Amino acid sequence: MSIYQKLTNLKITLPPVSTPAAAYVPFVVSESHIYLSGHIAKKEGQVWVGQLGTNMQTNEAKEAAHAVAIDLLGTLHAACTSVGKTLDDISQIVKVMSLVNSSPQFTEQHLVTNGCSELLSQLFGPKGAHARSAFGVAQLPMGACVEIELIARL
Repeated sequence: MSIYQKLTNLKITLPPVSTPAAAYVPFVVSESHIYLSGHIAKKEGQVWVGQLGTNMQTNEAKEAAHAVAIDLLGTLHAACTSVGKTLDDISQIVKVMSLVNSSPQFTEQHLVTNGCSELLSQLFGPKGAHARSAFGVAQLPMGACVEIELIARL
């Protein structure tokens, strides 16, 4: 089953690429790799604000990471089409790096990031198994609760 059929079955519509909020591009295609810039969590079109361990719990932030994964997939689709490919041409999700807006006491960044990793695995199967880092940070742009970047191989 194609990635697009799986997305349809999950009732996921890929969003368009977001306009960068600063001096960067949303993706770079370099030979066989696609590098996606960090995407911040959004809910109903607005920045999903929160700090884990202060005013947000792990389960809600995991949902935010899932939402980021959908945005990343929209950008990954655009990157693929820019070189005449599709998501079905992805041979591996190589790396996910997740930044979680956290109080010093919060230690479940890895569980938050599962919201992204689990969707990638569900869609890409073994090709979705990736290396990963999950960091707690003092703050993210616009107060976002989660920011995630991704590297994929065509």
